[in-house]
Amino acid sequence: MSDDPIQPSIPPSGTGCAECLDGGGWWFHLRRCAQCGHVGCCDSSPAQHATGHWRATGHPVIQSFEPGEDWFWDYSTGQAVRGPALAPATSRPEEQPAPGPAGAVPGDWRTRLNR
Repeated sequence: MSDDPIQPSIPPSGTGCAECLDGGGWWFHLRRCAQCGHVGCCDSSPAQHATGHWRATGHPVIQSFEPGEDWFWDYSTGQAVRGPALAPATSRPEEQPAPGPAGAVPGDWRTRLNR
């Protein structure tokens, strides 16, 4: 794989945060690594797996993985950036709730968000 931080042809790793799904966690919103396709949870989520992925891999650019959103963010600069259309799917399934996944979100989820 190229070192280019945006690889438009790489599909997303799944429909939800890989680490949350593996560990029984939950997320508020989802972010997709623009370089390798890893889907992780946002910084408001309890585990902040998207930022953790950047720290572990050095892949700096993410795109929102929420329906109707197409913005990019560069962790290394702390700024929004422009990017091309990425390979489908471009968001979590619309029927998948946010927060999610269904059945894993605690009733007091609002009090557990990072602000």
